[in-house]
Amino acid sequence: MKLNKKKRKILLIIFAMVFIVIVALLLFMGKTYTQKEKIGFIITGSMDEQGWNGMHYEGVSAACEELGVELRVKENIREFQGECGPAIEDLVNQGCKMIILTSYGYVEEGKDIIQKYPEVSFYCNSFNYHADNVTSYFSRMYQARYLAGIVAGMQTETNKIGYVAAMPTSEVNRGINAFTLGVRRVNPKAVVTVAWSNAWDNEDEERKQADNLIENTGVDVITYHQNQAYVVEEAEKANIYSIGYHQRLENVSDKYLTAVVGDWKLTYEAIIRQYLRGNSANIKVYWVGMEENAVKLADFSGAVSEDIKDEVNRATNQILAGRDVFSGVIYDNEGNLRCKEKETIRDEILLEQFDWYVEGVEFYDK
Repeated sequence: MKLNKKKRKILLIIFAMVFIVIVALLLFMGKTYTQKEKIGFIITGSMDEQGWNGMHYEGVSAACEELGVELRVKENIREFQGECGPAIEDLVNQGCKMIILTSYGYVEEGKDIIQKYPEVSFYCNSFNYHADNVTSYFSRMYQARYLAGIVAGMQTETNKIGYVAAMPTSEVNRGINAFTLGVRRVNPKAVVTVAWSNAWDNEDEERKQADNLIENTGVDVITYHQNQAYVVEEAEKANIYSIGYHQRLENVSDKYLTAVVGDWKLTYEAIIRQYLRGNSANIKVYWVGMEENAVKLADFSGAVSEDIKDEVNRATNQILAGRDVFSGVIYDNEGNLRCKEKETIRDEILLEQFDWYVEGVEFYDK
């Protein structure tokens, strides 16, 4: 009988120790994935569109499924139309403690609402506003833009390359400059002519500016920075080369050379994990790139030569070995030295203060 009592005591002690270990592990890891967290997600377009909004939705949806959290989406929320604030309020009322703002203007438009809910963690695609409950996130898409510039610079026969861009934000300027540096790496005589659409999603204006570049400047390769691929459609009509953005399009000709793409599932999985572990207040900027397999060029078309592929591979290996795109001697398009030999332009400038353009960038102003 005494032996049985001793055994029971030993078992009770073992159970207690196991319980303590489990509790300690849970406390160490912060919030557990078994808790059904609600993640809010706001996009300017629809969940099923091709391009920016569709790719981001696919990425965050897959990440939430992987992590066992519930996704609440507010779609077709236009910037600076008074729609962002009510969308945030609705998600907060639904119980979302993490809200992802996927467009540049959302954080500026919604900062009063963000300040109203300090207990909610906001993640945004903008680096122009800072607060204790705001984390900026993005991919180093400019790395793949640089590689795309190499493709364009070696593919062009006229030395004239077009670029339809939304607006002169630091994000867009990073892409233009990185692309042009890639072009000039392999073709110092080539120029990149930029035409502004002044919107992330304006089909008529994007088609118009693409046609302007094609018809009036003689470009034979064209790319873009908007939500959807209208520029590629105009390039296909004109039978010139194009480079896409967001995803590799189907049902296009070999003139569609490749696309600059990001693995948004990887990015969203990373930032949601940070939130679930209670670390959102400790990280103010989350920026991933080729080193984390978050950025790349899509498959090449049959029109891309082996020489071009070899040069892209060389540049890729240099980036993976630690060479930043924005390093070494860089002049702007007004002849000013912006970066010296053995220097690298700081992330803070790339993120928030990139208001100039590298040598080789011109603008369409008609």
